[in-house]
Amino acid sequence: MAIARIKKNDTVIAISGNDAGKTGTVMSVDTKKGTAIVGGLNVHKKAVRRTENQAGGLIEREFPIRLCKLMPYDAEKKCGTRVRTGEKDGKKARVAVKSGKAL
Repeated sequence: MAIARIKKNDTVIAISGNDAGKTGTVMSVDTKKGTAIVGGLNVHKKAVRRTENQAGGLIEREFPIRLCKLMPYDAEKKCGTRVRTGEKDGKKARVAVKSGKAL
């Protein structure tokens, strides 16, 4: 079970692998497998069969990437940041360690 430091619609940066240094938006997270699908990261070509609704051929598609290879992206500092829980406006929130802003 992975820590919930990355959630859907977060902007993340890849810290290792072929896409290291690239950023994208999280489309879905699977905490049981410890993976996430991120728009623009880990893109591969996949062969699909023709159906009634869709033409066949090669399509480019995002595949799951491990959560340990992703970090939340801090737009203010323009780099990845660790996350801690804290209070913002009297509510529990995820807070970026580098800038102190709520995510």
